[in-house]
Amino acid sequence: MMPIRQLLNRIRWDAEFGRADFEIGYYDRLEDKIVVVTIRQVHFSPGNHFSIEVIGDGGGSHMVPLHRIKEIYRNSVLVWERHRE
Repeated sequence: MMPIRQLLNRIRWDAEFGRADFEIGYYDRLEDKIVVVTIRQVHFSPGNHFSIEVIGDGGGSHMVPLHRIKEIYRNSVLVWERHRE
């Protein structure tokens, strides 16, 4: 399985691969479920190798550690999944 950081970098920097519609599913501890957001709702802070910033529909944001990312979808097809514990 490809490491999550490597896949996120490929989505960001490989123009051909990144042209698809991507969604990220992460575990939200407060809601106790996996929340799926589009890649357009994700901000990558320079130098931050441990988390992503997710911008909510209302404009607020929160940090999501990379270890809480559980799924990546490309054109609605599951292409990456963290093994369940």
